[in-house]
Amino acid sequence: MRALPSRSALRARALAAGAAAVTVAAGLGVRAGADGAFAKYAGSALYTVLLCALVALCAPRARPVAVAGTGLALTWAVELLQLTGVPAGLSAHSTAARLVLGSTFNAPDLFWYAVGAAAAWGVHTGARRLATPSSSAAPRPAASR
Repeated sequence: MRALPSRSALRARALAAGAAAVTVAAGLGVRAGADGAFAKYAGSALYTVLLCALVALCAPRARPVAVAGTGLALTWAVELLQLTGVPAGLSAHSTAARLVLGSTFNAPDLFWYAVGAAAAWGVHTGARRLATPSSSAAPRPAASR
């Protein structure tokens, strides 16, 4: 029999799901309200943030560096796969494939994916620090005289 997830794992999953939803909303907002290079590269960074949130959803106990590294590796893999033309072929027949895989390799995207991973790492690290009581916050016993 498999053990039920802990409360902290459930809370981490809920936060990751919320982060994914906020990231999608931010991406749609950028797409609706901006254009040009800003929109393109903000979308690239947010793509990595979304993948990091999904990794955290699947692995709620993973350390922030592992989540960010996995998200970055996945986005880089997708971008490099675009060099083969496979995503372009799939994107021609499927909107979902176009949204997930893109179609054309763009080297600057690799940098912006790293920016997104760094942002996700920072938010994840901060969230874990807020959720974890620190030893310095614990009350100290009164000093004996």
